[in-house]
Amino acid sequence: MRSGKLDRTITIQRSTDTPDEFGTPAFTWTDLATLRAQVVQSSTEEFIENGAEEKTIVIFRTRFLPGVTAADRIHYLGSDFNIKELKEIGRREGLEIRCVRSV
Repeated sequence: MRSGKLDRTITIQRSTDTPDEFGTPAFTWTDLATLRAQVVQSSTEEFIENGAEEKTIVIFRTRFLPGVTAADRIHYLGSDFNIKELKEIGRREGLEIRCVRSV
């Protein structure tokens, strides 16, 4: 993986339940890692399910980070993207992460 192509910064976030001042679990997102990445593809697709709904699909390539799952999300350019698919590139050289923008 060529480092010159990793020209974007993404933050991988993980959901956590932290107790509030009353002891009730509150759902929050915490930063897991900030990585350099390459945006491989960005497209908008329309799906006709209960009306027209647009979904923005983005594919990121980054260096390998163990422990990333589809339950995590990516924060990029002020938007949040849910991880739909993870593919290992080579032998732990990198990750290809397919995401859909959160609504």
